[in-house]
Amino acid sequence: MSPETRSALAPLSHPSFRLIWTATLASNLGSLVQGVGAAWQMAELTDSERMVALVQASTTLPIMVLAVASGAVADNFDRRRVMLLAQVFMCAVSTLLALAAWADLLGPWSLLAFTFLIGLGAALHLPAWQASMRDLVPREDLPAAVTLNSVSFNLMRSVGPALGGLIVASAGPAAAFALNAVSYLAVIYALVRWKSPVEERNLPAERLGSAMWAGLRYVTYSPNLVLVMGRGFLFGFGAVAVMALLPLVTRDQLGGGATSFGLMLGIFGLGAIGGAFASSTIRRLFRLETIVAGSFAAFAAGTTVLALANSILAAVPGLMLCGAAWVLALSNFNVSTQLATPRWVVGRALAIYQSLAFGGMALGAWIWGHLAETTTIPTALYSAAAFLALGGAIGFFLPMPALSEANLDPANRFNAPALRLKLKPRSGPIMVMVDWDIPTDKTEAFLGLMAERRRFRRRDGARQWVLMRDLENPDIWVESYHVANWTDYLRHNQRRTATDATNFDRLMELHRGPGFPRVHRMIERYTVPDHDDMTPLDPA
Repeated sequence: MSPETRSALAPLSHPSFRLIWTATLASNLGSLVQGVGAAWQMAELTDSERMVALVQASTTLPIMVLAVASGAVADNFDRRRVMLLAQVFMCAVSTLLALAAWADLLGPWSLLAFTFLIGLGAALHLPAWQASMRDLVPREDLPAAVTLNSVSFNLMRSVGPALGGLIVASAGPAAAFALNAVSYLAVIYALVRWKSPVEERNLPAERLGSAMWAGLRYVTYSPNLVLVMGRGFLFGFGAVAVMALLPLVTRDQLGGGATSFGLMLGIFGLGAIGGAFASSTIRRLFRLETIVAGSFAAFAAGTTVLALANSILAAVPGLMLCGAAWVLALSNFNVSTQLATPRWVVGRALAIYQSLAFGGMALGAWIWGHLAETTTIPTALYSAAAFLALGGAIGFFLPMPALSEANLDPANRFNAPALRLKLKPRSGPIMVMVDWDIPTDKTEAFLGLMAERRRFRRRDGARQWVLMRDLENPDIWVESYHVANWTDYLRHNQRRTATDATNFDRLMELHRGPGFPRVHRMIERYTVPDHDDMTPLDPA
C-alpha cells in the first residue's frame, strides 16, 4: 500500500512508536506550558517588543546553529542514547530555570540564556528522533508517522497553552517551568523501555568534522533536497511572524492577558490538528507542489485575518487557517527529506532541513519583531503575509518534486578487494581509475550516464572526479577520482544505493569488454602541490 493511501493512525499499530509517541504527548504539554511561561515572563520583565520576539528566536537559534553537528551525531552513534542524553539535559536545565524563577533571579537576558540551553537540548534530540522514524515504522507508514508527530505537538497545543495561561495566571511562570521539567521524565522512561535495533557497523564512526561535511556535500549534490529545504526556509521565515508576535497581538491589539494568550495558541493548535488529520486525504487528491503552495497562501490569508482582528473571536478563523497550513507544509517538507535520503545520512539531511527551517524562524522572529517595534504590529503581520504569498508563487518556477519512491537501501554489491599491500585504515590518498570500453556510436548515451555518475560519486565522497578519453584508442574511457584514505574508499562504496546501482547497470549495457570494467586502486606515494609543477620555462 502506498504512503498516500495509508490511514493517518496506521503508525500507532506499531508498539514502539505508540510507546514513544504517547510519552511525547506529556513532554509536548510541558514544553508548551513552558513556552507560555517564558513568553509571558519576558513580557512582564520588559516592554521591548524585540525582546519578547527573541524568546522564540532563542529556542530555535540553537537548532539552526548546531543541527548539522547533531545530525552527524545521530548518524554515527546509537540514536536512542543520543535522545536520552538530550532529554536528561533539558530536564536539568528546566529544573534550574524553575528554581531561578521561584527565587526571583531571572532577568531578560538570563531568561533568554535558559531558553537557549533548552534549545540546545532540542537541537541534539530532534535529528535523532526524526531519523528514528525508520526504526519505528515501515516506509509506507512514514508520512503518517511524521504527521502524527505534528498531531502530538498540536494536540497539546490545543490544551497546553490554555493550561499554561491558567498556571501562569494563578501560580506564576515558575510553576510552568517546573511542570516542563517533570514532563521530560515520560520520554526518558519510554526511551529506556524501547529496544531499538542494533545497527552493525564494520567501519569506524566518522570524525565529527568529516561527518558534517559529508552531510552538507550530500545535500549540495541532491537538487531535490536543495529545493525542498529552500522552500522550508522561506516558509519558516514568513510563518514565524504569527508565533513570535502573538503575545504582543494578545496584549496590545486584543487587550488580553496570559489566559487569552494560551487560548489563542490553543486555537492555532486545533487548526493544526485538523490539518494533520486531513493530510492523508489531501495527499491523495493533490500533488505536492499544490499542497505546499496552498499552505503558503493559506498562512498568508490567516496572518492577514489576525492583523485585522480586534477581538479573540475575530482572530479564530485566521489562527485556525494558520495552524492547518503550518502542519501541512512542515510535515510535507519533513517527509520529502526523509524519503529522498538514504539511511546513512538521513540524520544529517533532516538536521540541515531543520537548520534552514528553524534558521528562517529565528531570523524571521527577529525581523518581524523589529518591524513591529519600529512601525506597528499589523504592519509586521501584513509584511509577513506578503512574503508568504511570494514564497508560494515561487512554485510556478521551481515546483516541489514529487515524493520519492526511489529504493535507497544499500545496493550491497561491493566486495572489498584482496590487497597485496598492507594498509592502515587512514592510509591514503587513494586514487581509483575505472576503464570503460564504449563503442563510438554509444558515446552520447555514455556521457549522459557519466554525468549522473559524477554526481553520485561526488555526493558520496569522491574528489577530483574526471573522465578521460584515450587519444590512441578513442573507445577507451577512464573514470578517475580520489578519496582521502582507504576507510573513506570503503565507506564511499558502501553508500551506494539500489537506485544508484541502476546507473551502473545501464553503463554495463554500453560497455563492450568481456566482463566488468577494469578497476585500478592505487595509493599515492607522493602528492605533488600545484606550484611544484611550475618551472621558470612554463609560459604560465
